[in-house]
Amino acid sequence: MSDARENRSDSRVQTACLLILAFVAAGIALYLLRPVLVPFVLALFFSYCLAAIVDAQVRRLRLPPVVAVLSTVVLGLVVLALVGFLVAISVSEMPGELKTYGKQVDVIADRAAQYLPLESLGITRDPTTGKMFTIPQETVTSVISMVLAEVTSLVSQGALVLIFVVLLLMGHKVAAGRSGLLDEIAGHVKRYTIQMVLLSAVTGILVGGTLAILGVRFALVFGFLAFLLNFIPTVGAIVATLLPVPVVLLSPDLGVTSQVLAVAIPGVLQAVIGNFIQPKVLGRSFGLHPVAILLALIFFGMIWGLVGAFLATPITAVIKIILERIPATRFVAALLAGTYGQSPAQPDLARP
Repeated sequence: MSDARENRSDSRVQTACLLILAFVAAGIALYLLRPVLVPFVLALFFSYCLAAIVDAQVRRLRLPPVVAVLSTVVLGLVVLALVGFLVAISVSEMPGELKTYGKQVDVIADRAAQYLPLESLGITRDPTTGKMFTIPQETVTSVISMVLAEVTSLVSQGALVLIFVVLLLMGHKVAAGRSGLLDEIAGHVKRYTIQMVLLSAVTGILVGGTLAILGVRFALVFGFLAFLLNFIPTVGAIVATLLPVPVVLLSPDLGVTSQVLAVAIPGVLQAVIGNFIQPKVLGRSFGLHPVAILLALIFFGMIWGLVGAFLATPITAVIKIILERIPATRFVAALLAGTYGQSPAQPDLARP
């Protein structure tokens, strides 16, 4: 009996060592192949969102699959171009507002100098400009250049993503006819993608609409960012809440009440949707422990950047589903689900 236990323990140790080596090798491969894998994985999740529209056109409008795919792609491009155009208009107005915000910084600094011993802390006025704080023009230029570089990188990958989306939509019916592991993975990812897009859209509309009603500048941009950041668990909601704070505090046209509401209402919306509505809608379809989600967020964010942070949760869920099907790695899937060590009588939350 003791020999069997020792053999089982040795087998798990060997399996754990092999998984660590495979994890390291997979991480290196994912990092080196990111120019191709990132557009493909993005296209894969986009195709799950658009597949429902294609199916509706084929079943209800009796359109040929090729026509349904092309019309869906055109519709998606129109919506994307419209959102991009509106966001670009708001972004183009930002340089003109820098002077206004700079003056407001000077006003706040002068008020702070009246009540705080800034000079004793080594903070003095610039003898040339007479300002307490001066934001170097090089810093603003570098930040704008960095943002433009990220946008240019995304646009350059857009054509490859579009090609992948079209090909995946053309063949999605064949994939839907399969059964077993692929069908289970496709069902989980499709349900998660559609639900997250709808919840993120509601979040973005509510946040952007609230800021617009209160008179906050660039409300459309902040609403769009709230939509995108909602895909990142926990961290995204915090960042989306804090992003408008500098603009709110430096807007001379906003009163104290409006400033408080512009920070409090989006924060409450993010908390309610992220902590109450979203878990009930998504349920336990993935069954991932919060620590596992956080580690996946850090890992994929390191190798794939912001896109990796967006895709960390569904990719980790797919990995868990695959590990559940292999007897030697089921304990790893249980670790990801936070159910390792449970007695058989307890429900297995790792099962979808």
